[in-house]
Amino acid sequence: MTNVLVSTEWAMAHLRDADKRFIEVDVDNTQYALGHLEGAIAFNWQTQLQDQTTRDILSKEQLEALFSEAGITPETIIVLYGDNNNWFAAHAFWLFKYYGHPDVRLIDGGRKKLLAEERLFTRVVPKYPRTEYKVREINEAFRADREYIRARLRQPSFALVDVRSPAEFTGEVISPPGMPETAQRGGHIPGAKNVPWSDIVAEDGTFKSVEQMRRIYEPLGVTPDKDVVVYCRIGERSSHTWFALKYLLGYPNVRNYDGSWTEWGNMVGMPIVKGKEE
Repeated sequence: MTNVLVSTEWAMAHLRDADKRFIEVDVDNTQYALGHLEGAIAFNWQTQLQDQTTRDILSKEQLEALFSEAGITPETIIVLYGDNNNWFAAHAFWLFKYYGHPDVRLIDGGRKKLLAEERLFTRVVPKYPRTEYKVREINEAFRADREYIRARLRQPSFALVDVRSPAEFTGEVISPPGMPETAQRGGHIPGAKNVPWSDIVAEDGTFKSVEQMRRIYEPLGVTPDKDVVVYCRIGERSSHTWFALKYLLGYPNVRNYDGSWTEWGNMVGMPIVKGKEE
């Protein structure tokens, strides 16, 4: 599992490999247009990695069409990086693994580290021959919905991790400033532990060490023997934590609740806690 997180040095050494497809995933394509890794294509998280009619992830057929247009086959090694400390790249990683793509990797530090190292040096947009991609399996154990969580609230074998900021967790704010996706109520899901995504990230945008992360999660009861679910506001920050727990710490049962607070905080009758956890 360790090869799912690759260094910027590894990325530069493998940019021209025929069996790899480098993909920059951003909230939009503005940054990509200013400069990106040679040979990398761009996926727009808002318009290409979400269903534009229903508030949902891409369907199997939509993902197949996206990958086919990008020239990806089931044998392609997908290498992801992106803006906002890899939030959206991590969400793409989760989505692609949910739909069973065998080999997906994430560049540690993302666009932030690549920029700091002056490695984003081209504006050329590549084009690859079309393929006919077909999803072979769906890993349903990677995803949680509201009923999955509601059925397990307060159970000792269940751990729920809220990766939003402390102000969002307590209900002081419902969403970060300027963010359009929001909810009617502030607070958090009962029993959740607040471990902001930024707690596990170093200054340069890379993940902290495995030992450092264990010292953060384990005292809070977020341990590998439990059924763990992570959530945030719209599912992108929680994908970043899902990646760390599942692939870096090796937790066997971790799910991402992509509905997150914009779903839970809008539903009638759902239990909510305001303030710090009781």
